[in-house]
Amino acid sequence: MAIRSLPDLQASTSTVFVTGATGFIGQRLVSALSEQGIHVLAMVRPGNKPDSRIPKTCEQVAVGLTEVDKLADIVTACSAVIYCAGSVRGRNAADFSGANINGIKALLEAMERSNSAVPLLLLSSLAASRPELSDYAYSKYAGEQLLRGTALNWTVLRPPAVYGPGDREMLPILKMIRRGVLVRTGPADQRLSLLHVDDLVSAMTAWLSAPQNCRHTIYAIDDGTPGGYDWKAMGEAVNGKNIKVLAVPGFILAGVARLNLLFSGLLGYAPMLSPGKVRELVHAKWLCDNRGFTEATGWQPKLDLRQGARKLFEA
Repeated sequence: MAIRSLPDLQASTSTVFVTGATGFIGQRLVSALSEQGIHVLAMVRPGNKPDSRIPKTCEQVAVGLTEVDKLADIVTACSAVIYCAGSVRGRNAADFSGANINGIKALLEAMERSNSAVPLLLLSSLAASRPELSDYAYSKYAGEQLLRGTALNWTVLRPPAVYGPGDREMLPILKMIRRGVLVRTGPADQRLSLLHVDDLVSAMTAWLSAPQNCRHTIYAIDDGTPGGYDWKAMGEAVNGKNIKVLAVPGFILAGVARLNLLFSGLLGYAPMLSPGKVRELVHAKWLCDNRGFTEATGWQPKLDLRQGARKLFEA
């Protein structure tokens, strides 16, 4: 499908504008929406060629995250907006601010400029609940705070670590566990919530059916496992057998992160493992509670880690 020029956009009864449509979660979301018969406007970077990662049934719109005038034209053709764009790698605060703060600010300005009353769903992160830990966590928190200052019909979802087909962050960890080796990067008694990408997508589509019930609310959602997982439970869920546990001391993680930060500056890449990420990795609890979101939308997760890992590796 060719990329549609903005003046030609036409809204159907249900038209959803999705930013971050080419990302891990965004790709799964736009595919699911399209399969449900929803007209999708998928945001892609400005250019001449359609992005092959977007289903042909979706309408691609080329626009930059901070192009307020163009965004205002787009939101007038929509019945809902889902903001999935995000930056997860970086050396400093500025590396995270583009998508996690400035893009949200531009979208809100566009919605206010066009007098748009359509509901907005922001996909944030559970890290936003601990903004003091890292530049990434703070950027997610700051992005949420921008919504709090508006009268728009907004909702925020804070998922924990998300895994599934197309994931590049959790997949290496799960693959090692599958091979019988668990590399523990956090405390032995650490508790972690997790969420399969398909359950996250189903949560976002559930929100579409009841955005008014979720107005001005932040929800942290997971796979429904009470109290999350400790490392032993993660190993058993993914492998089901006796596995070898390799505990990585915090000082080693911190040292590797400092070296990674140094080399990223010399070589010009955005690091995943940074001192801030280490503080996230060793935090004692990353836990969610589905009750509020389930009450508002009826959503229920379908895949715990055992089922999600089986779906991921045995498909």
